[in-house]
Parts: sequence; C-alpha cells; structure tokens
Amino acid sequence: MNRFTGRQVQRRIRVFSAPLLAAALMLGSWPLLRAQTAEGEAPRRVKSAVKPEYPALAKRLNLSGVVKVEAVIAPDGKVKQAHVVGGHPVLAAEAEKAALMMRFEAAPKETTQVIEFRFEP
Repeated sequence: MNRFTGRQVQRRIRVFSAPLLAAALMLGSWPLLRAQTAEGEAPRRVKSAVKPEYPALAKRLNLSGVVKVEAVIAPDGKVKQAHVVGGHPVLAAEAEKAALMMRFEAAPKETTQVIEFRFEP
C-alpha cells in the first residue's frame, strides 16, 4: 500500500529535482568557464605579468582562491577593459587592477581572453 498522498509525492519530486537541475546547469556551463579566448583564437602571450596585491581583509579572513578576469586586449598588447567573471568578491578588485596593468604580445586585431589570478595567504 502507498504511504504517501499524491501531494506529498509531488512535493518530494520538487524538493529533489531542484538541486539536480542546478547541478546539471553548472556541469553544462563548465566548458564555457574554462574557455580562455574566443573560439578559434590562440591566447596571446603575456609580456609583462602583474601579481595582484593580497587585500588586508582577505588576510584577516584567511581567504584563498582563483579570480577570473575577462580582458579586452588592444592590438598593441595593452589591456583596454577588464571585468571579473568569477571568484570571491573580496579578491576581485585587486585582480581587476592587476589585469589592467598587464601587457601582451601585439596582434593584428583586438582580442578577448580570460586571465586567472591565484590568491593564497
């Protein structure tokens, strides 16, 4: 004999299907997060890398992690724009500043690529 009513079964389905749906969406978008450049483009080499400053608040909180910054690089190799696309908000501002100071090899056209910054206490 069934010990659950129709409503209880529907409620259980909703409760268990939401996390499964969220996990499927995250796994489905994982390849997009790993993309370093637009499709078909090789990443440009870094001529001068800049190490971001480790924020004082992050030190107090003992934070570590990776921050991903999408950078628009001009043909001359200077970073024109940068914005954070992933990572802890406390670390994000310093990563964005560092990305704006980086220099890349020259190229025939403007490119976009994702730069990863690792923060460790």
